[in-house]
Amino acid sequence: MKVAITAQEGSMDSMVDPRFGRARFFVVCDTETDGFEVVDNQQNLNAAQGAGIQAAQNVVKAGAEAVITGNCGPKAFTTLQAAGIKIVIGAEGKVSEMLEKFRRGECRYAEDANVEGHWA
Repeated sequence: MKVAITAQEGSMDSMVDPRFGRARFFVVCDTETDGFEVVDNQQNLNAAQGAGIQAAQNVVKAGAEAVITGNCGPKAFTTLQAAGIKIVIGAEGKVSEMLEKFRRGECRYAEDANVEGHWA
């Protein structure tokens, strides 16, 4: 399974980025091979609007089946759900720590966004 984790830097030792749409990077981890790739999300850092939707599209293109992040707004949440991607919110700490929690079954999938959208 591929899991995309929002990250402040492009490594497993990075701290989780609390933002989904405006996260600097996604570290996409393969739980079967232990490999990972880094997806740059820079184009969405200063987007006037639509950052969450575009970030969700980046995660879909990377082949992720789950996302781990601190917070996820309603538009990104809906886009991820429509693509069949499960979402874990409330993440904090290092990317590697969150991946281990996920592997141990300590993460719960969210049923809804946990922050309001920035654009109406």
